[in-house]
Order: sequence, then C-alpha cells, then structure tokens
Amino acid sequence: MEKLEHLRAAYRRDEVVLFVGAGVSLSLGLPPWSALIEHMTRQLGLEPQAYRDYGSYLTLAEYFRLQHGSIGPLRSWMDREWHRSDMTVEGSRVHELIVKGRFRIVYTTNYDRWLEAAFQHHGQPYTKIVGVADLSRIRADVPQIIKFHGDFENDESIVLDESSYFRRLDFESPLDIKLRADVLGRSVLFIGYSLADINIRYLFYKLSRLWKASVPSVPQPRSYIFSPVRNPVQEAVLAQWGIDMMAVEHADPTQALEEFLESVVND
Repeated sequence: MEKLEHLRAAYRRDEVVLFVGAGVSLSLGLPPWSALIEHMTRQLGLEPQAYRDYGSYLTLAEYFRLQHGSIGPLRSWMDREWHRSDMTVEGSRVHELIVKGRFRIVYTTNYDRWLEAAFQHHGQPYTKIVGVADLSRIRADVPQIIKFHGDFENDESIVLDESSYFRRLDFESPLDIKLRADVLGRSVLFIGYSLADINIRYLFYKLSRLWKASVPSVPQPRSYIFSPVRNPVQEAVLAQWGIDMMAVEHADPTQALEEFLESVVND
C-alpha cells in the first residue's frame, strides 16, 4: 500500500510524532467513557440516561466542579478506576510496540499512567511533560511523553470540564506552542482515537491551518490516523486536512492496531 510505504519511510527517518488516544488504554480493561459520565450523574443526583438533557459531558463536568469546588473528587475516582490492581501493561503488545518503536515524541490525550508504566516495564527511560516547568528536562536522547490533556498527578492540568476545554481551544498554551514546533516538518500518526471525537477533529483542523499559515509554499507532510474499520466519508473529509486514514479491518480492534503497528515499526 502506497500510504503505508510513505508512513514507513517517514518513520525510518525519525519524522513521525505519535498521538495516543483512549482506545489504546481501553485494551487494558479501563472503563469506557460512559462509566465516567454515569459516575458524574450519580454524584450529582441526576439520572444517567437523562444527562444529555443537561448538556454535553463537558458541561456536566463543569457543573460537577461548581458543585464540588474542584474536579479533585472526580479525578481521584478516575485515578482509582483507571489503575485498578487487576490491570497490567505487561502483556500489551501495542504498548510494547510503542515503547520499542522509534517514536521520539509521543503525545497522549489520556490522563492515565499506562504509557509511562509501559516505558518503565520495558526499561526505557522517558521524559514526561505536563507543564512548562517540565520543558527544561527534555533530552535529545530520551523519548518524550507529552500529556496534552493533563495528568492525574496535577488536577490543574486536566482538560475535562468546559472551561478547561475552551482554554485548550485557544491553542496558545506552552504545550500548544511545543506542539507547533514538534509537528512542523514531521508526520503525525494518531492511534486509539474515535473518528467521531470532535476534540481530535479540531486538532486535525488546527494542525492543517497551522502548516498552511507557517509555510504556505511548502507541501504539508502527510499525517495518518489508524482505524479498525473503513469509512469512505471520514476518509474524504480528513484528506482535505492532509490526513490519510489507515484501516486494518479486523473483528478485534486491538488486534487490528497490533497488526498495523507491526507493519510500521518492523523493518
């Protein structure tokens, strides 16, 4: 496949920035996003099935923060549920491929610590970047894990409620500026993302606009998103933003992702 060969060539040149979404962590047994919504509604005394009548999950999280004074209680619950003792990264082939692959810059919109746990399990040093204070610790010879939507260790960093999401849309934070520098001249590979996720679709759009505004006379490096199913509608829409869909159809989405990553990182 021509698209795969182009991606592999960029990967061999160390010109691929990896973006890791929730689908990668779900393979470890993490609760689905719906479990978080149900927990919030119960804590707020609302009926879980009726939450949409009160707004999006962002609005619900905003209301939770207003009612409880912070998202601390919600973050604590998520931290416990997302890191239960019965979960382990040791048998995850997807995480192993991420760690052992030649990805020097790994962004994630996940709050959990499973990427860090995978690097530790496989004996690979890394630098975790959550805020501006972490930027001084970057080393050229050590992979970076950038927690783009925050980290459970820092409540203030978490992008979950409406206000924090709107601040993220400004695209002017130190991490946003770092992202601009990291992606210019590189391809971006998105894995573990739902094509219906408006947050990541907005990021696609912004990256496309960023490139055209910065270097309008230079073709934008192709970026890629993995999908376990083919979708010609999404494929056409994403193509206008310079993103190629890479589909490996399989009944098991995790197995499909394993096969895809194997085809990218194995020479």
